[in-house]
Amino acid sequence: MAGALRDKVVLITGAARGIGAETARQLHREGARLVLVDVDAEALKELAAELGDPVTATADVRDLDAVQRAVDTGVEELGGIDVVVANAGIASYGSVLAVDPATFARVIDVNVTGVFHTVRAALPSVVSRRGYVLVVSSMAAFGAMPGMAAYNASKAGVEHFANALRLEVRHLGVDVGCAHMSWVDTPLVREAREDLSTFDEAIASLPPPLNRTVTVETCGRAFVQGIAERKRHVYVPGWVAAVAQARNLLNSPLGERDALKHAPERLPRHDEEVRRLGRSTSARNLR
Repeated sequence: MAGALRDKVVLITGAARGIGAETARQLHREGARLVLVDVDAEALKELAAELGDPVTATADVRDLDAVQRAVDTGVEELGGIDVVVANAGIASYGSVLAVDPATFARVIDVNVTGVFHTVRAALPSVVSRRGYVLVVSSMAAFGAMPGMAAYNASKAGVEHFANALRLEVRHLGVDVGCAHMSWVDTPLVREAREDLSTFDEAIASLPPPLNRTVTVETCGRAFVQGIAERKRHVYVPGWVAAVAQARNLLNSPLGERDALKHAPERLPRHDEEVRRLGRSTSARNLR
């Protein structure tokens, strides 16, 4: 990997925190030039001060015009975009019967339409440089969890978006990868655990290694290696590849047995916790 990323221009959405921020830090150490995009201007400013020289743009990925302006700024200042990491994503709380419908729609809009907007805006430059696109999905694309229908649907959706995109641009010299991670110690996961005891219970009840949380540093290293090697799949940690192969089993009566066993008791408590919170997402996502 030595030198493979030096002077490559990498655009990352959802860059201010968590996986996006850690990937930016590690790419910076590899000599990449960065275009960092996030809806949180203050957090983005702090990361930019830490890294010293990235191009930054405050944009909501639901707004194609705003994303296009961010891409245009990166192209103007750095000459073009070699790599896109479509990372921005949020989650909702609550069952299909209990989740706030507007929050459900927002998850789909950010996690799916936001990926489309990011790729659409940057793709002409990526094609001109015969570059690489990494779409950030999740292990949640393989196996569902009660109370996470919006997140599960969005991550399954962007996985197939990446598959379709690959077929469209491979002949143009562009490679497309899809990242699938288990639980990563990000603000998204920490906030859900703090808000909902039933979310923590659900993770703890999974069999090892499905219940294990990995660090953002581990995830960042895998992303950087995946980008450098233009990988088709990035699994974090590596055993997630086996989960991908077993997705049909996960969604069979046998694979669903434990979730179905716990849902009648746990899901009503989960929905009651959401009702008491008065919101179907983390407090930070309401800002």
